[in-house]
Amino acid sequence: MTVLATVQAGVLATARPAVHWRHSLIARLLASPASAGSLLLLTLIVGGALLAPWVAPADPYQASMLRRLLPVGSPGFPLGTDEIGRDMLSRLIWGGRLSLLMGVTPVALAFGIGTAIGLVAGYAGGWLNTLVMRVLDVFYAFPSVLLAVAVTGALGPGLNNSILALTLVFIPQVVRIAESATTQVRRLEYVDAARISGASTIAILWQHVLGNVLGPVFVYATGLVSVSMILASGLSFLGLGVRPPEAEWGLMLNTLRSAIYLNPAVAALPGALIFLTSMAFNLLADGLRSALERQG
Repeated sequence: MTVLATVQAGVLATARPAVHWRHSLIARLLASPASAGSLLLLTLIVGGALLAPWVAPADPYQASMLRRLLPVGSPGFPLGTDEIGRDMLSRLIWGGRLSLLMGVTPVALAFGIGTAIGLVAGYAGGWLNTLVMRVLDVFYAFPSVLLAVAVTGALGPGLNNSILALTLVFIPQVVRIAESATTQVRRLEYVDAARISGASTIAILWQHVLGNVLGPVFVYATGLVSVSMILASGLSFLGLGVRPPEAEWGLMLNTLRSAIYLNPAVAALPGALIFLTSMAFNLLADGLRSALERQG
């Protein structure tokens, strides 16, 4: 399904009475086995990360060279141990906190900032729209990975700088979707009626346009979370993100790469979680797009 089709479906669906279409959208989403499964998987991953202090069986930072690189299924260590003897299950559970934080936070920030910019640019049109979109087009000259690495390298490694770099990467993409949706909504009859009745621009944007724009932008942003997680893990793998000894899936991949030939199953566990979480967010985004399309 194309981005334009997603925007059109979202605009048509969100133009209906709020309670009716939301209940119908949720029902259609849960009717899909892939979407329902992705929601269940994300619930388990997010729940484990939030409840890490209570569900993790051991201290994720307690090392012991005597139990270095124990295999999966070892007594007391169901997922083995890492390169310095730390419990892998505990580190994977705790690592979900930073990995999800670095995946969701940049997208959430880009969602808020990008929607606001796209809303104004799309509704204003004319030279302001052209100026905003042409400036943001500059960011599209660089691949997302290269731009994230360049910004983080310039700012320096660290969690906050990584989040800032990824936010800057995603803002132009969110602005484009929000601007496209706003351009369509502002041509609808009820927006013209509100304008003729003397409603202020701010009132029209807040009461009549924003609600219809948030749907397609939110669907698109959901799919960006998987990209954000992969990019964040890549930054940590390159030493530009979270620093040791923090538990984070990308950093764990980096520290375990020397053990890939000694204990490949343990070394692959962080990558497997990154893959499963990213796929879950992708499937959820696809399910939302399909539900919006059928809703329209």
